[in-house]
Amino acid sequence: MLMWILLFIIGLAAGTIGSLVGLGGGIIIVPVLLIIDQYTNWLPVLSPQKIVGSSIVVLVAIGLSSTLAYMKKKSVDYKSGALFFLGSGPGAILGAWLNKFIQVDYFSIYFGVFMVLVSILLMVRNRLRPMKLNGQFQRSYTDSDGVQVNYTFSALAAVIVSFVVGVISGLFGIGGGSLMVPAMILLFGFPTTVAVATSMFMIFLSSITGTLTHLAFGNIQWFLLLGLIPGAWIGAKCGSFINQKLSDKTIVVILRWMLIIVGVRLIWQGTMG
Repeated sequence: MLMWILLFIIGLAAGTIGSLVGLGGGIIIVPVLLIIDQYTNWLPVLSPQKIVGSSIVVLVAIGLSSTLAYMKKKSVDYKSGALFFLGSGPGAILGAWLNKFIQVDYFSIYFGVFMVLVSILLMVRNRLRPMKLNGQFQRSYTDSDGVQVNYTFSALAAVIVSFVVGVISGLFGIGGGSLMVPAMILLFGFPTTVAVATSMFMIFLSSITGTLTHLAFGNIQWFLLLGLIPGAWIGAKCGSFINQKLSDKTIVVILRWMLIIVGVRLIWQGTMG
């Protein structure tokens, strides 16, 4: 009974935080389960591959639950999300393949530092201007106060950037949202709420691909899902609800701290080998 309660709480926390800032939740599930598996006997012995594979299945639930919630608020930019997925999907597959040949631990330190730098860029984002390139993709969003926000970006640049993000996420085993959300805000001028909601839509799409891949390799531990998914589904609803109540400035502050946590984790992971 304790095991199911524990899994439910982990899923609830992952869904809430992941949906709130658009990171998905894998950055909560994977390290927590690895720590529990290594230092306690609360769960049956699990391999890192099965933990990662099971986490990706949970991300399908978090992504779908979040997307449905954000859809009601009309904050999901489906066209842009699908465009970004054209790059991030193949990029993630390539990154996972490259993972077999590259000493990831060595680069984790540098990438962790990069994530911390991204959090600093978000701090001064108001002084930065989004990229202005030819062939712009024009979008608009009306916020909860009825204010219309227009943003434009290059479709080609979007595919290229999302491809790079996909490669990095596949290579380092982190959610693409941890880079895609800052990229949408800093490079393409997305309103924060739209960036978060669209990121969850992309995570839903990419997690389906990841689930099929891990299913083929037998990397899914089904009993974990029985506890994680119900908590994650509810948590994703909670996260999207909280997101709608917070200002863009507050959401970015939370996002910055989450990026710092991810960065420090990668630095530690690379240092420990």
